[in-house]
Amino acid sequence: MNVKEFPARTVVVQSEQAINALYVIAKGTVRATYPGGEFFLYKGDVIGACELFFDAHFISYQTDEASSIASYPYSAAQLSGILHTNQEMTTRIVNSMFKQLQEILDQYELARFDSDNFYHYLMDSYEGYRNFCSKHGISARSLPGMETLSELVLEEDIAGWIGGYYAQLRALVPGASVKEQDPDFLQGLLLKTSEDVYHVTSVCRVLYDYKAEITNLLMSENRLDFFDLYASLLYKIGSHADDSTSLIAAISTMMIQLESQPSIDKEMYKQRVAEYRERLNTLDQSPEAQSSDDSAKADDIPEIRDSLNTILAYAKIDEETASAFRNAVSQYSKLTDKNNSDDTSRRLRLTITKMFYEIYEKAFIRSLHDFEVPKVLMMFFNFGYVDEQLAGMENAAYLYSIINKLPSDPSRKVYTIYEWLHAIYDGKKTPSRNEFDTDYQAHVHELKITGKISATDEAAMLKDREKQVLFELTNMFQSVNKITFGRISSFCPIFSEHNILKELDKSLVSADKIEETFNLIRSVDFSAYHRDMIYTNPKLGIGKEYVSVEVLPDIILMPNIGVRGVMWQEIEGRKRTTPSRMMVSLFQMEDLTNILVRLTGDFRWEMCKRIQGARWNDISEASLTSEYFDYIQFYKKNHELSPDAKDKIKLNMQKAKNSFKEMFIRDYVSWVLFEGSGSPRLNKIARAILFTYCPFSKEIRDKLKMNPLYKETMERYDIKLGQKLHHYNNLFQKLKNMGADIPPEIKAQRDYLGS
Repeated sequence: MNVKEFPARTVVVQSEQAINALYVIAKGTVRATYPGGEFFLYKGDVIGACELFFDAHFISYQTDEASSIASYPYSAAQLSGILHTNQEMTTRIVNSMFKQLQEILDQYELARFDSDNFYHYLMDSYEGYRNFCSKHGISARSLPGMETLSELVLEEDIAGWIGGYYAQLRALVPGASVKEQDPDFLQGLLLKTSEDVYHVTSVCRVLYDYKAEITNLLMSENRLDFFDLYASLLYKIGSHADDSTSLIAAISTMMIQLESQPSIDKEMYKQRVAEYRERLNTLDQSPEAQSSDDSAKADDIPEIRDSLNTILAYAKIDEETASAFRNAVSQYSKLTDKNNSDDTSRRLRLTITKMFYEIYEKAFIRSLHDFEVPKVLMMFFNFGYVDEQLAGMENAAYLYSIINKLPSDPSRKVYTIYEWLHAIYDGKKTPSRNEFDTDYQAHVHELKITGKISATDEAAMLKDREKQVLFELTNMFQSVNKITFGRISSFCPIFSEHNILKELDKSLVSADKIEETFNLIRSVDFSAYHRDMIYTNPKLGIGKEYVSVEVLPDIILMPNIGVRGVMWQEIEGRKRTTPSRMMVSLFQMEDLTNILVRLTGDFRWEMCKRIQGARWNDISEASLTSEYFDYIQFYKKNHELSPDAKDKIKLNMQKAKNSFKEMFIRDYVSWVLFEGSGSPRLNKIARAILFTYCPFSKEIRDKLKMNPLYKETMERYDIKLGQKLHHYNNLFQKLKNMGADIPPEIKAQRDYLGS
């Protein structure tokens, strides 16, 4: 026995730490925590009493005050001996085990009840918000996460009899009679209890994650939340409106709900509440005054008046279609809930969508031959803008003000959709593959094979730039516009004020923001966009060398207010050194860094599949996809993974809808955003795979050299890297001895290996 003094707030045991000792509290208080719960241990309690039959702890223990703790060396093989020979320790273990189990069961019951109530509170809040909007004739906004949120259903819930079962066991084995019990019975009791405690804490983790998801919908860093919906509505109607008192009360109730949630970022919460209270104190403009301001802004720009008719006239749409589109837009404008899922609203959105693309196509083709396209039409092409009332006067004025200075930059591979379509027409870019992964050339050839066109027509179509643009408009554009919008069930391609969840100027995506984010990604995963190509130079005796070239993706800004990004294709045609194509919304409501990191992970997966071909998941040929596929497929049998790690994989696979690629992308995001900054999030197997195929930059590797989590993997990486550098150093020396200049490709490859 070894007694040690621990200051307050000192970690005694960390979750996932190997169990090699039991700890008895001689003095003080210890806080035990696990995802979704916590309890306290006091004098006489045994740390680890509920984890005896696992190799690693799944609960963390930290002193709450200065404490004295005695440690006893322990392994599972020693338990039988303790139970047979040490009655005092046996009594402590059993009594502490029953006490801790009851605490955990009580917290499970409370968490289960809270989760159900929290969900219904959120649904009631959403209904209340929509009612407020309807009453004031304001279009209700929707949140991306609401489409996927559903009432909690636990696949492996806790059996209802567990509580009564252990209450009776505790009565049968009171503390005083532990020494009278058969040691084998006690060993079985501890085994069964340990397994049940693990199961209960695992369910508590699911409940915690579920409540965290709801908390994030109520208030989040990206401000796509209910707090913003309610606050914005209050700012819009004014603090003196009839319903303002009810709105303020609803926001106050939401604040009370958020204060009690353990997953809320406390600093972010304080900042948001302070902003709200400051704005509330200065809110003195009436809705009428605000409307007057909006009208004044509209009057300043006569060109945006009657925008819809301007667009229809430019597109030269027949009167029947034009009239139908006007009526549909008018009906849509009058809907107070434009995201409603009823059949009438759904059919209206589909009708608008179909006619929108027909008008877009005709207007764009005309613009190709127009030297001065009207600004309202450019707003239509780049924003999906059709009507100043639907967009909101202030928003329409802002769109008009930026249309001639959009922050794209084709020279840096960042295009607006109009610039991208024009690049295809000008022959600078080829059309994207369609949703069936067929490119334009293959599509035209298929038309010829099926007898729909002749060989002469095929040759003409392959040269017809206008038809290439139409292929892009019909295929990639329509599909990706909906996907990047993100809320597929409520998608409508026209610019509407109700979709704006952030200030437009702050959410506008620019080439600078794109470049800054890719630089961040490459500062962590330096090889993310490098591809191998073969370099030969027979004159210098260089037969075949693999050198890496960096090819950054083309980014296309879609004309919508969206929350997602799309990695549409990893290369152009068959050549592997061509850029991939990624699309994001021009007005991005979600965090752009998270989206581009996800797209980079998606690119890494798809590029590896492209290189490996049919053997992408064949473990006999080592690659990123084959090793990761093998890891997920057989994780349950992997002895290197703790039970807790296996449970996390199972839970994450459910969130990823059993998609291996989606699971990898989630791990890749953690790799770049957290592991790269020294904050471990992955298990040892996933970490080793990511380090092998997506290694950190030299600067980060140097910082992590002393971290034991990376030691083994880094040593393997350094050995392989040393071999490659040795080869190039020898090649350099050979060329110098020959008196030859070092080819820039060879020099660049050695510099790359040293990155």
